[in-house]
Amino acid sequence: MQERTIYNPIQKDYVTFLEMSHETQAKHTLLQVDLAPSGGVGLHYHKHYSETFEVVEGVLGVQIGKEIRHLKVGETATAEAGERHRFFNDTQARCVFRCLVKPAFRGFEEVLQMGYGLANDGEMTATGLPKSSLVLGYLVWRGEVHLTGWRSLMEPFIHFLARRAIKKGVDKTLREKYVKF
Repeated sequence: MQERTIYNPIQKDYVTFLEMSHETQAKHTLLQVDLAPSGGVGLHYHKHYSETFEVVEGVLGVQIGKEIRHLKVGETATAEAGERHRFFNDTQARCVFRCLVKPAFRGFEEVLQMGYGLANDGEMTATGLPKSSLVLGYLVWRGEVHLTGWRSLMEPFIHFLARRAIKKGVDKTLREKYVKF
């Protein structure tokens, strides 16, 4: 099988695609993430898919709703569709975990490849956001990421940016350049 590992030099983490949507008849996507110390993502939710986190090495912080847990090797936590969640590594050691996305969502797979590719090409800010607002809008929309709290007020504008990106062909350019598997 082809090696399907991507690296983000800003976040300093690796993602390996173990099983992809086209291989599981869209039942699930399975990733392995090597998360650097202080790495993680902010609070968000997805309307159409769940994420199950299982720790392989180290300790992974997971917040689902208001509950925060620190998972150890072999422990799991699931953020069901619609549940606010985030994951993080608040230790000084790397953390390796698997993430099962159910059902599979091709947009999720593409957005990871696009975002990591942009980071490698210097097209992301130091905080890990795309330098282009059109790209930002498209990635958030295509990944089906919904923001929480006051940030949720930005969603209509983000969707506007995504529509503009599609109209200008930004989506095709990103897909052609960065989506390899």
